[in-house]
Amino acid sequence: MSSSAPGSRNTRKTQIGFVSSRSGDKSVKVTIAYKVPHPLYHKVVNRQTVLHVHDEKNETKVGDQVEVMETRPLSRLKRWRVTAIIQKAVTTDAVAITEKDVAEQVPTKTTKA
Repeated sequence: MSSSAPGSRNTRKTQIGFVSSRSGDKSVKVTIAYKVPHPLYHKVVNRQTVLHVHDEKNETKVGDQVEVMETRPLSRLKRWRVTAIIQKAVTTDAVAITEKDVAEQVPTKTTKA
């Protein structure tokens, strides 16, 4: 066992991504998008990595931009945890809409504008 000064710690990796799914209690999936050139054709290709992340307080929602930090294994797939919510998602409350409401707002061949 190596002796080190108290308080010194290895720096852990951090990533910034978007919450793409709330998969269970205290668990979210975070998508990290990046671009990389194709090795043969040299066209820029969009890629993404999906991380399973621990959200201790259940405070994130789908669409939030979050910062995640590498941590010890918390479950079979979770090796990251949420450290900060950078930007909240712009959401509106979901309200059921009927066909009649749509027909009143959108003119069609059968309705006259």
